[in-house]
Amino acid sequence: MPMSAEPSPDLPAAPPDEGGSAGFDLRHHGDAEVRGADAALTDLAVNVRAGTPPDWLKSHIAASLDGLAAYPDGRAAREAVAARHGLPVGRVLLTAGAAEAFVLLARALSARRPVVVHPQFTEPEAALRDAGHTVARVVLDERDGFRLAPDAVPEDADLVVIGNPTNPTSVLHPADAVAGLARTGRTLVVDEAFMDAVPGESESLAARTDVPGLVVLRSLTKTWGLAGLRIGYVLAEPDTVTALERVQPLWPVSSPALAAAEACCTPSALAEAARAADRTAADRAHLADRLAELAELAEVRVCGPAAGPFLLIRVVGAAAIRTRLRELGFAVRRGDTFPGLGPEWLRLAVRDRATTDRFVIALAKAIADTAA
Repeated sequence: MPMSAEPSPDLPAAPPDEGGSAGFDLRHHGDAEVRGADAALTDLAVNVRAGTPPDWLKSHIAASLDGLAAYPDGRAAREAVAARHGLPVGRVLLTAGAAEAFVLLARALSARRPVVVHPQFTEPEAALRDAGHTVARVVLDERDGFRLAPDAVPEDADLVVIGNPTNPTSVLHPADAVAGLARTGRTLVVDEAFMDAVPGESESLAARTDVPGLVVLRSLTKTWGLAGLRIGYVLAEPDTVTALERVQPLWPVSSPALAAAEACCTPSALAEAARAADRTAADRAHLADRLAELAELAEVRVCGPAAGPFLLIRVVGAAAIRTRLRELGFAVRRGDTFPGLGPEWLRLAVRDRATTDRFVIALAKAIADTAA
C-alpha cells in the first residue's frame, strides 16, 4: 500500500493505490500536449529550453555524421563527463537519455521494497512496475510545500527514487536532506535532470562519493534541447555501473549523441549553461510575479519557492482552462497525471518575458471565459 502524508483538506485526494498505477497515467508527458496540434501552439508544456540546441552544438553534432559507418565509441564522452564532475571514469555510464537509466535500474536491481517519492517524474515508477516490482509511494504534502520530511521514507525501503529539483513541483531539496535518505543496503536514486538549470547547481550530489548506494541521473536534454537525440548519464558506484551496463543493449548511445555529450562538458559549454540558468531564474521570477497579478481574478496558487525551469500552479477549473488556453494558442502541462496532485494543477515551462506576458493575458482570458 502507498504511504502518503495526510492530504490538504481543500485539495482533492489522490486515488488509493490498488496495485497498479492507481488511476494515474504514468506514461503521459508534456510532449503529448503539443503533438499533433492542428495549429501552432506556444509550448509551455515541455521543459526544454527554447532556442536550442545552439548553432555551435548543431555544427558539432553534424560533423560527427561523417563517422556513422563506425560503431559508436563512448570512451571520450565518458571521460568528458567524468572530468566535468571530478569523478573516476568507472563511476559514469552513458545512456540514451536519463529515461533509459530508469529502465536499467528497474531491470538490474533486485529491490524488495522500492519507494518513489511523489509528486515527481512518473517514468521511474512506470519502469519499476513494468519490470514486475511492487512500488510504494511516499506522497509529499502541499501544506509543507512538497518538501521532503526527514521521516517520510520507511526504514525498510531498499530502493528510493527522488527528483531534485523535482518535476513538476520545482522544489529543490537540500542536498543534506536527500543524502540523509541513504542507508547501508539501500540504493538512493536522485534524478537531477534539471539540476543544470539551477544557478551554481546548488544542492547537487553529482560529485559526492561518500554517500552509500547513491545513483545520480543527469540529462543533457533540457538545457541543450536534445530531446530528439536522447543523451543522459548515470553517476554511481562502479559496481552499480557494471550491473546497469550488463542489462544495457550494445551501443545504446549513438555517435552524434556521444559527440554532444563530449561537447556539452567543455568549459565554454558549462559557462553557457550557467548563464542560461541565471536567465531562467530571472524569467521564472517574472512569471511568478505576473501570475501573482491574477490573484484578484481567481485564486492562482504558485508552488514555491521554485528552482527549476518550470512552475507548478493550482487553479480551480484547470482542465477547462487548459482547453481554453489551447484555443488561445498556448499548451500547458496537465498536473493530474502526477501521483499526489489532482485536477486543479498545471505545470508551466519558463519562457522569455515577452512570451510570459502574452501567456498571462491569455490565462486571464481563459480563467474569465471558463468562469463565465
